[in-house]
Amino acid sequence: MATSVTAAATVRNLIAPILVSAAGAGAAATTLRDVLELQPMSEARLILTCGLPGAGKTTLAKAMAVERAAVRLTKDEWQWDLGSSPWDRDLGEKLEGKLWCLAQELLSHGLSVVLDFGLWVRAERDELRTGAHRLGVGVELHYLDVPTEDLWTRIEARNAAPPWNDEPVSRADLDEWISIFEAPDPDELALYDPPPARQTERW
Repeated sequence: MATSVTAAATVRNLIAPILVSAAGAGAAATTLRDVLELQPMSEARLILTCGLPGAGKTTLAKAMAVERAAVRLTKDEWQWDLGSSPWDRDLGEKLEGKLWCLAQELLSHGLSVVLDFGLWVRAERDELRTGAHRLGVGVELHYLDVPTEDLWTRIEARNAAPPWNDEPVSRADLDEWISIFEAPDPDELALYDPPPARQTERW
């Protein structure tokens, strides 16, 4: 219990400046929800989700955060919570950098992190993997390869409910994103660490 309390306090201390810097002092009151529900961990891991919108990245990230007692950082959720949206690219880029800095701080304190950014470009994935390895932390990449029509079916369902119903994703948007997405190949996937043995059995 003492470890959990210390971990939660660490996250609070680290996360407040990120919120203030990203969107002003008022955002510091944003509820941290499940990010603070931490349990003791045996080792720190950086766990990355990769895939297009509708692939199920955030659903997987939530499950892994619970399973691995990790802090989940989902960029889209943060943008909505800060009164913006994932369409705000300027804030998105700034927030992504801040969350990566936060992730490194958490990893250095021995806390595992699930980073739920999408990571469409290999250069982004390489940067995160290299940075975490410099900290002596293992890195996992969970790539969700979903057929285009399934992606679109899920996006349409998401578009029908808040907050996406006010700023929906179009089929043209999805087609454009597919054209620029760099899927990890077997050679790249081989650069990442496998989940711990007990987690491999579950996933």
